Amino acid sequence: MAFRSREMMKKLVKNIGGEKNLASGVKQQLEKCVPNTKVVMGRAQRGLFAGRHIQFGNRVSEKGGNTSRRNWKPNVQEKRLFSYILDRHIRVKVTTHALRCIDKAGGIDEYLLKTPYHEMDTELGVFWKAKIEKLYEELGKMEVVFFTPEDESKLEEQFREVKLEERAARREFRRKMYGWSPKSELKADSEGTDGEGSLPTDFHEGIVANA
Repeated sequence: MAFRSREMMKKLVKNIGGEKNLASGVKQQLEKCVPNTKVVMGRAQRGLFAGRHIQFGNRVSEKGGNTSRRNWKPNVQEKRLFSYILDRHIRVKVTTHALRCIDKAGGIDEYLLKTPYHEMDTELGVFWKAKIEKLYEELGKMEVVFFTPEDESKLEEQFREVKLEERAARREFRRKMYGWSPKSELKADSEGTDGEGSLPTDFHEGIVANA
């Protein structure tokens, strides 16, 4: 991604005739939106690596001092991180360093909002950052309404009444379908189960008659 971003910036500068035709401050703004990392692994495009990528070096033997090329891969874990703005968990591959950065920031949302674009060196990170920024921008435009304690008590009472009406409607539906007797209704009310686990009396009478 970093290579493609730099090549895209070169093409833009070339199309306008060179850097001399750029207005003051435009190049600095473009560089802030372009990742400045040199090496980005292919699998890092599908996770949050926080700058931790593959490293290369030499393996040195103890006796002869012979060297052989080797590499060090980052410690990548697949985690489920909770996003408050999305109200759900996000399954993403992250490095242990990225996990510490997320914990320090206070969550995945805060980490993506605080990290600038030029430090977000993966396509997945840029995608989630742009998406969460848009959601928070839409949330900021919404109107916030505060209720007084009296209004909250009225709303709770209305919700309670609606719940009782739904329970009564279910009881009436079961009475018409199965033919419940008043005794089973009283027993269900006392147990607080709405009679869901009990069978109608006509069903028991039919079993006795068939026996």
